[in-house]
Amino acid sequence: MTPTVDSTQARPVPVADWVTIPELHADPFPLYQRMRAEAPVHWVPAVNRYMVTDYAACHTIEQDQERFSADESGSLMKRAMGHSMLRKDDPAHDVDRKSYGGVLRPNTIKRHWNAVFEQNCATYLERLEEAGPGADLIAEFAAPYAAENLRIIMGFHNATQEDLQRWSQTLIDGTGNYADDPDVWAEAERSSREVDAAIDEMLPHLRDNPDHSLLSGLAHLPIPLEAIRANLKMTIGGGLNEPRDALGTTVWALLSNPDQLAQVLAEPSLWSTAFEESIRWVAPIGMYPRESTRDTVLEGVLVPKGARLGVVVGAANRDPKVFDDPERYDINRPKQPHLAFGGGNHFCAGAWVARASVVGVAMPRLFDALPNLRLDPDAPARAGGWVFRGVLQLPVLW
Repeated sequence: MTPTVDSTQARPVPVADWVTIPELHADPFPLYQRMRAEAPVHWVPAVNRYMVTDYAACHTIEQDQERFSADESGSLMKRAMGHSMLRKDDPAHDVDRKSYGGVLRPNTIKRHWNAVFEQNCATYLERLEEAGPGADLIAEFAAPYAAENLRIIMGFHNATQEDLQRWSQTLIDGTGNYADDPDVWAEAERSSREVDAAIDEMLPHLRDNPDHSLLSGLAHLPIPLEAIRANLKMTIGGGLNEPRDALGTTVWALLSNPDQLAQVLAEPSLWSTAFEESIRWVAPIGMYPRESTRDTVLEGVLVPKGARLGVVVGAANRDPKVFDDPERYDINRPKQPHLAFGGGNHFCAGAWVARASVVGVAMPRLFDALPNLRLDPDAPARAGGWVFRGVLQLPVLW
């Protein structure tokens, strides 16, 4: 039952007018620390949104679509990608999600996609080795590996992994365009049209030549074309940046903590622990929106009806009320469930692909192929982002 609103027992939402978008992009975590210490929710004028940074509050929102709707008005994602399942509540969300069938689920991954991951990993490890010591692990390995995996899974036989990278980055730039930059919107619109054209070309081909891909499955269902387009654009965004950034962040974290890397190399079952800790530490999708459907109290704060909320899982995953010493990467910390893959009915559909491709293939193959893999002391790693966050450059030696 939805809690009764008692405004006498709740405090108003404080204003964080000291938060700026450039600071969020460079390093949001000190800002999140200050916000969490003051209140679970703040109104942040710079992003025109109520930002929720408390773990309990974010978890509550994920589990309650009656009070907190995914179908946000004025959605940047809708503008950049169309009205995908991520911006829908049940039952509409459930219909779209079920249209994906079993393409992204563990059994299909074992039967069809693990072999693809192995082949692509070998291809881009060779590319990294050819680039030589000092190469950027993100540009030469993590990004093209994630993009090529996604291209094949989705069934874009008429595109390249470079196309997928461009589409993904410009579409998620639009989704996170809180600065309302017209150039960002123009690039997102250009990619949106290119994706539409690629989908329109592949659907009839895959009706006649079916395979195991996502597009092939959708081609044989009575799904409206606009829903297919929007959901596939959403998948291009999250399906590329999550495994790319999870891989990059995990490698960076382990190379920055040689003692923990030694533990993992000595006990391969810890690859999974290293991955889960890295996406807790730096969630690849750091924030997503919701909208309050009524006046409601959230962890003691009065949230008004129609409030445009930012569920900041990147902050929730570092809540000291849940995680000990949360700013530190530590594979030996007591296990607590993180929120990096979301939760409730919107739990990330690509979570199994990310885990299989990164934990099962890329990380162990990378460290096996490049003995003494290490950071380049003359070229430090560079990270950025807050709506989406990851390692942008990771020069390595071996």
